[in-house]
Amino acid sequence: MKRRHLLATAALGLGLVTSGAAMAQDKTKACWVYVGPIGDLGWSYQHHQGLLAVEAAYGDKVETAYQESVPEGADAERVLTQMALSGCDIIFTTSFGYMDATNAVAAKFPDVKFEHATGFKREHPNVSTYNARFYEGRAVMGTIAGRMTKSNKIGYIGSFPIPEVVQGINASFIHAKKVNPAVEIKVVWAYTWFDPAKEADAAKALIEQGVDVILAHTDSTAPLAEAQKTPGVIGFGQASDMIDYAPSPRVSSIIDNWAPYYVKQVGAVMDGTWAQTDTWAGIGDGEVEIGAITEAVPAEVKAEAEALAASIASGAYHPFTGPLKKQDGSDWLAEGAVADDGTLAGMNFFVEGIEGEIPK
Repeated sequence: MKRRHLLATAALGLGLVTSGAAMAQDKTKACWVYVGPIGDLGWSYQHHQGLLAVEAAYGDKVETAYQESVPEGADAERVLTQMALSGCDIIFTTSFGYMDATNAVAAKFPDVKFEHATGFKREHPNVSTYNARFYEGRAVMGTIAGRMTKSNKIGYIGSFPIPEVVQGINASFIHAKKVNPAVEIKVVWAYTWFDPAKEADAAKALIEQGVDVILAHTDSTAPLAEAQKTPGVIGFGQASDMIDYAPSPRVSSIIDNWAPYYVKQVGAVMDGTWAQTDTWAGIGDGEVEIGAITEAVPAEVKAEAEALAASIASGAYHPFTGPLKKQDGSDWLAEGAVADDGTLAGMNFFVEGIEGEIPK
């Protein structure tokens, strides 16, 4: 199988560098743009596992290409243009901040299919969006966090104040509070998806505030590495398993399994059935997975977390089920009411009990 790797530096806008012979005309070319390095062992790494699954599924019928560490903004638009000009049939843009660039380039290349992860704009018929219900996994991690904390202080490293991150903070706190009414959550905003130094500093700041359980919505293993320095502090793998930090501080993980979606969508391009879609899948669909819960977690807590994951997967339980109030004390969801997807997709408020404001 021939593969083409994009080695040009996006910031410099260089042309695409290829390896191997030119692609045969009957091959389908699938391309990916990553916001971080594939060695981050988190978000970009997990998307790259999806690329490898496409190669394994289709062999010589497909050629793949990718570029890693592409900044959001103008650099992304240049890289996407290069990819489209290089013959990519479908391009997966794997970060929220690629949304406008994806739609701008899609307008210029109507015969190329574009798939944007975690966004909501589909301004052209050749643009689809796909997302995962990360908040379902956060509910499970929040349950473990609420049971495991000894200080009653859990910390959350947020990347950017966008709905998917706010969903995760709320879901974590709601479920920690359900099992431990005394729990508090402290949020630190890193304003980055991938910056190990900033992520480590955020974790350190939380630990200094007495936090002994850390959740993160950033892309590197740095929060776990920082937690490892302080006995008694635990955390969770984010986006991928991060199993190297098990059995502690990594006591479980949220794993983003993009492989089935990528295999399906590339296959749809190959057989001519691709159509614009908006996909939001979760635990029940196999797109969000709960990593192994280690022996550092008491058996009864493990069983409780696994039961919660099973009930979410079956559809018997939704992580945002009332009664719930907003941070300002106003009513949000009545007893038994479930949040609709529109509200979740635009979530811009904390639930009652979380201190601090969401930055504008």
